[in-house]
Amino acid sequence: MIYTSAPEFRVVLPTGGVLIGLDVGSKTIGTAFCDAGWSFASPADLIIRSKFSKDKLKLEAAIATRPTAGIVIGLPINMDGSESPRSQSSRAFARNIEDIGLPILLWDERWSTVAAERVMIEADLSRAKRAERIDNAAAAHILQGAIDALVG
Repeated sequence: MIYTSAPEFRVVLPTGGVLIGLDVGSKTIGTAFCDAGWSFASPADLIIRSKFSKDKLKLEAAIATRPTAGIVIGLPINMDGSESPRSQSSRAFARNIEDIGLPILLWDERWSTVAAERVMIEADLSRAKRAERIDNAAAAHILQGAIDALVG
């Protein structure tokens, strides 16, 4: 089932369990996992997009590496709160992976890429290294926001 409310998502989750966060783009899918206690999110592997069926297999393989209880997908919302074609793309992605069988939370990702890049700049990462890591860092930022809402 797909949720847009953290409290509703929380109700269907077991106590604890790893969550995976996704930053779904047209060329890549950034991934991140949190610990089972929902304290911190960490960037994981980048999925290079190809055909959806292959993307889904890669996502399922990533999920199989940990006891995953749910999926958090970044929902790109405009600053005025309206949705864009990218929002619809993220919603469609969520519907297409719903049969994986895990609850899905669509989480407002405004500022996630900007925040992730700011942290990498402060860490003095080169532009090339930032480009390699930005999508996974954005996924971690999205997931961290969601788990903060789940435990707070």
